[in-house]
Amino acid sequence: MKRIIIHWTAGSYFPTLYEKQFYHYLVDKNGKIYKGIFKPEDNENCKDGLYAHHTGGGNTGSIGVAMCAMAGFKNKQNCGNYPIKATQFEACMKLCADLCKKYSIEINPNNVMTHYEFGKTHPKTSSAGKIDITYIPPYSWVPPSDAGSFIRSKIRWYKNQNSGD
Repeated sequence: MKRIIIHWTAGSYFPTLYEKQFYHYLVDKNGKIYKGIFKPEDNENCKDGLYAHHTGGGNTGSIGVAMCAMAGFKNKQNCGNYPIKATQFEACMKLCADLCKKYSIEINPNNVMTHYEFGKTHPKTSSAGKIDITYIPPYSWVPPSDAGSFIRSKIRWYKNQNSGD
C-alpha cells in the first residue's frame, strides 16, 4: 500500500453496511474502529472491481479511512447534526499512525492526505471538488487550507508516541 486517504462519510455517527463497502476503516463518534468489507490489500489492484471505491481516480494502492460524521455539512457555521467529535478525530489519527507503521507509509502530503487534497492535486478525477476534509469541528481554528497539514502533524505525533514499541 502506498498511501492513506482520509475522509468523512457525510453520514451519521455510526457506519452503515453501505458505507463499509467504500472504506477500509471507519471510526464512529466514540472512537470505535470498524473494518470495511474490503481489506487494504484488495486495493493493490483495482482491475477486478473488488475493492473499496473511496477515492475516484485514486483507489489503487490507497487505504481509505473515514470518520462517520458530517451529514448536513454546509460550512463552518452550519456543519449539520453530526460534527466530527474530538475522541473520534484522535482515534482516527492514531489508526492512521498505526497504518503508516504497518505498511511503511511515509507521512507526507503525497502519501497521507485528505480526499479534498487528492481532488485538488488530481483535478481531472471525480474526486475534484470534494470537501472532506476541509473543516475539523474539534479544531475549528484550523483553516481549510491547513487541515491536511494539521492531520499529518497529528498522525506523526501518534506514530512517534508508539515508536518505542
